[in-house]
Amino acid sequence: MAAAGQLRAAKDAMHALVSEADGPVLGEALIQIREAGIDPLEAVFAAGLRRFDQSGDYAADGALGPVAWLRWKCKLSGGAAAERLTVARQVDQLPKTEQAFSRGELSYQHVAVLARTAEHIGVEAVRKEEVSLLRAAATHDPGQLVGVAKDFEHRIDAQAALAEANCAYERRYLHIGDPVDGLVRLDGLLDVEGGAIVRRALNIGMLPGAKDERSAGQRRADRLVEICRGSAKTGEGRSSRPHLVIRASVETLTKTAGAPAGEIEDGGTLPAETVRRVACDAMISRILGTGELQSEISRASRTVPPATHRGVAARDRHCVFPGCDRPMIWCDAHHLKFWTDGGPTTLENLALLCRPHHRKVHEGGWSLQRKDGRFIARPPERRSRSS
Repeated sequence: MAAAGQLRAAKDAMHALVSEADGPVLGEALIQIREAGIDPLEAVFAAGLRRFDQSGDYAADGALGPVAWLRWKCKLSGGAAAERLTVARQVDQLPKTEQAFSRGELSYQHVAVLARTAEHIGVEAVRKEEVSLLRAAATHDPGQLVGVAKDFEHRIDAQAALAEANCAYERRYLHIGDPVDGLVRLDGLLDVEGGAIVRRALNIGMLPGAKDERSAGQRRADRLVEICRGSAKTGEGRSSRPHLVIRASVETLTKTAGAPAGEIEDGGTLPAETVRRVACDAMISRILGTGELQSEISRASRTVPPATHRGVAARDRHCVFPGCDRPMIWCDAHHLKFWTDGGPTTLENLALLCRPHHRKVHEGGWSLQRKDGRFIARPPERRSRSS
């Protein structure tokens, strides 16, 4: 094909340029490779893939589907193939996004974020806010845009955002391999909250001392071993938890419809119900006022003071969820009536819940009540298929 030959010739010309250029000329060449080459070609690829997907021509090669064909013929990983198919299926329904993409004004990774958002909450919702999302894409890198998109999804459909977060949580795992050549490989996945907690815990004391010749990775590995040896225990029998900062509005804490998602200081968003669970036993700082933090009034209060927590632990001894006996060191103090709903931080309104059951009560929609000294847990109401 003549067009393919011209494309290869342009590639050879750019290769010659970057081999000889330096300084600002080399930098500009790299920018143009993305803006005039790679990203617009990704837009062309998406348009072609959309037609190829609709025609079903991949079956002529014996492939069972477009993703399998992309992996085979285009040498893409399964994840990369699925992502490009999502982009191909969504981007033509977002005209402003498609135009910016084809002109090289929007990177492929930015478009992939918007396409996934359209896939999650529907293209119509994204199209209504397409201008503001494109404005955000112009000032945020793709990683930052993910946070913007997740917050947008949460505002449009908090339940769907929560369901996605729950699915991510279910995919968590940690694999510890067998020793090979004196080393043990760790591999795993964590949800956003879990990842932020682990990162914070491992980053404590990460700054090297004057004579510390360890790499950052080695210091992080040593910190993990120290934590597992129990050096993070306090004298009260509770684990010393890393200081995880989550920004959330009052509307998020009170489950107001259309409220934004919670935002982890280190990056990532959390559904409102996850924020409410974390806030059950956490330090809460309120910031009031207007302007750029001018004349702010900040009041910090521990939702469950140490003395109160000791009283709850002495009474409950372990997770109170029926049938569970996980020890109190694995538990959080849960407000039976949530704090922002007017629930007091008193023994009568608190109960120990292990983290999985604490998650069930918040993100999973279960209810927990105390009646005649016993705790009763009820599953969420099942919606009929017709509703």
